[in-house]
Amino acid sequence: MNVHEYQAKALFEKFGVPVSAGAAARTAGEIDAALARLPEGPTMVKAQIHAGGRGKGTFKDGFKGGVKFCPTKAEAREIAGRMLGNTLVTAQTGPAGRVVRALYFTEASAIKKEYYLAILLDRATSRPVIVASTEGGVEIEKVAHETPEKLHKVLVDPAYGLADFQVREIIFKLGFNPAEAKSAGKLIRSLYAMFWETDASMIEINPLITTPAGGTLALDAKVSFDDNALFRHPEILALRDLNEEDPKEVEASKAGLSYIALDGNIACLVNGAGLAMSTMDIIKHFGGNPANFLDVGGGATKEQVSAAFRIILGDPHVKGIFVNIFGGIMDCNVIALGIVEAVRETGLKMPLVVRLEGNNVVAGKKTLADSGLPITSGDSMADAAGKIVKLVA
Repeated sequence: MNVHEYQAKALFEKFGVPVSAGAAARTAGEIDAALARLPEGPTMVKAQIHAGGRGKGTFKDGFKGGVKFCPTKAEAREIAGRMLGNTLVTAQTGPAGRVVRALYFTEASAIKKEYYLAILLDRATSRPVIVASTEGGVEIEKVAHETPEKLHKVLVDPAYGLADFQVREIIFKLGFNPAEAKSAGKLIRSLYAMFWETDASMIEINPLITTPAGGTLALDAKVSFDDNALFRHPEILALRDLNEEDPKEVEASKAGLSYIALDGNIACLVNGAGLAMSTMDIIKHFGGNPANFLDVGGGATKEQVSAAFRIILGDPHVKGIFVNIFGGIMDCNVIALGIVEAVRETGLKMPLVVRLEGNNVVAGKKTLADSGLPITSGDSMADAAGKIVKLVA
């Protein structure tokens, strides 16, 4: 789960990570009140969407930039009026863009130098890793590709926690002077405490800055949390902004399904994440394009299968459906009953290919055959994938 910058900054403050003074506005009526909380002088206006590249983005009306420096609060008020409710298109939003439903105003900070700092999970070692660089304020992927020697990584033993020598190593690699080092050390420790205690999956500051006075500040904040741990953090779950998520993915989460929309035209309904990945691969192998990742899990009910069909049919790009089920714990006949019910309920008109294998598969295939519905059966995963690709071609 992602949160907005202003929400991430509030968490930063709670854990003692220094940030510049800021205030958020979600409606036009809140703009003046938000600006009143900041001192007079240069002010930053930041569009709040769950996507990177805001500063280089363009609004649908041609207005450039979702992050603006304004010399005065009066100009910040004017810029805010142009951003709020407008649609911002960045490299990460795709051509459709995202509607800006919130703004974040911050006091403009004097910058001595910019750095990059992040904490995330290193899946190769199953440990938190701190990633730091002297090249802040730019695309970190470009730094990693062109100048990897400027990217420094420190793996943290989760049983021991962040050690003092590791903090000193990061400070040394980034070249902070003694005054900056004291502030940076406190910031790094506080950031790791937040990462660990909130079950975050990633915390990124780009840029982290040093000030002429010798301090450090988190000038930006991008934070995401492990969905599987949100039951432990209701206060964080309350920050979820459903407007920033695909409506189909929201509906799927309510039904206990794992769904991710893609840009193809063959919908997939599969049990198990590994099988779902293989299903998408084999569709591509036969020349098709998957429209989604949809895992109904190992113990799906008829109701969940029906919900999955409704979600799939909510995508106007879908031209055919491939159901690929391997019944281990799952009963294939339960899936078959759910498919029949869903097809009748929705009045499905597009091609549907079903491959069933495993627990109670004979009964499942009989249920499909006796339904009288136009359901194509696949003898194997390859056979079924080839059939659905041909049917939607």
